[in-house]
Amino acid sequence: MEPPQKKKILIIAGDFVEDYELMVPYQAFLMVGHDVHVVSPGKAKGSTIKTAIHDFEGDQTYTEKRGHNFIINEDFELIRGEDYDGLYLPGGRAPEFLRLNQKVIDITKFFLEKEKPLAAICHGIQILTATNALKDKKVTCYPAVAPEVTLAQAHYQDVSFEDAVVDGNIVTAKAWTAQPKFCQLFLERLGSGFCKK
Repeated sequence: MEPPQKKKILIIAGDFVEDYELMVPYQAFLMVGHDVHVVSPGKAKGSTIKTAIHDFEGDQTYTEKRGHNFIINEDFELIRGEDYDGLYLPGGRAPEFLRLNQKVIDITKFFLEKEKPLAAICHGIQILTATNALKDKKVTCYPAVAPEVTLAQAHYQDVSFEDAVVDGNIVTAKAWTAQPKFCQLFLERLGSGFCKK
């Protein structure tokens, strides 16, 4: 068996990112030997962002509770898309304001245009739809955000909450419940050698 190839993965996050959607993939990507940089606009290396825990407790929508402090490990201002093999966009409330940052949009567009591995989960799709570069792509996301997918002229896929959708280099999922499949499919797109069929 060939030795696994180390890749560089960029994660763009912000305050009140969904806790599981940041923590679990971050730790999984590190566990299999990749370099993982987590950045946030306006935050320097060593500063923190606050996470939020979303749960389903019988209400009309999910509930939100304060999560953890997560330490940013790279400076946002120093990153360049071309230095990374893959991009991951977690959900929560952060994407709604991260998509207002032009550099976030430019980096995401770079990954779309170069067809480099890109993964978005839950509300992370809001960054993708803001690029205006999703036309005709098949994607999924948290159902409440599905109208944005349609407005972006993409095709919303109503899969289970444990499943993920692949369209070329793009991997998407509805929520953290899909992370085993979602992370596996993203690692396959990276060609890291850790996920063999």
